[in-house]
Amino acid sequence: MKKLLAILTTCVAALGLAGCMPAQQSADGSAAAGGGGTYVLIIYVVAIVAFVYFLMIRPQRKQRQQQAQLFNSMSIGDSVLTTSGFYGVIIDITEDTVIVEFGSNKNCRIPMQKQAIVQIEKPNQG
Repeated sequence: MKKLLAILTTCVAALGLAGCMPAQQSADGSAAAGGGGTYVLIIYVVAIVAFVYFLMIRPQRKQRQQQAQLFNSMSIGDSVLTTSGFYGVIIDITEDTVIVEFGSNKNCRIPMQKQAIVQIEKPNQG
């Protein structure tokens, strides 16, 4: 993705600079019209902003919404996977932290932030 962005930036810079070059003089000494270069540059800037929005900002916003939805669906008794790769069961939930019980001996209870939860698996109802 960085490579694609670098290539696009290089191409836009080359084309944008070409559009902003001073007008060439013709053989009779009059300057040719070159006022369209600023419009071309504005179009390129708008294209880059749209590119950044659709490839960087929008997916990040979507990921934040999915994470918020994940946190809202948490409940006591859910099995969770943490960012460190540990599986556990939620035994208590507060506003920004959860207490997760690890292992089968019921003695390893660790409070952690909700952001440390990556995946939630609901217990089977049956």
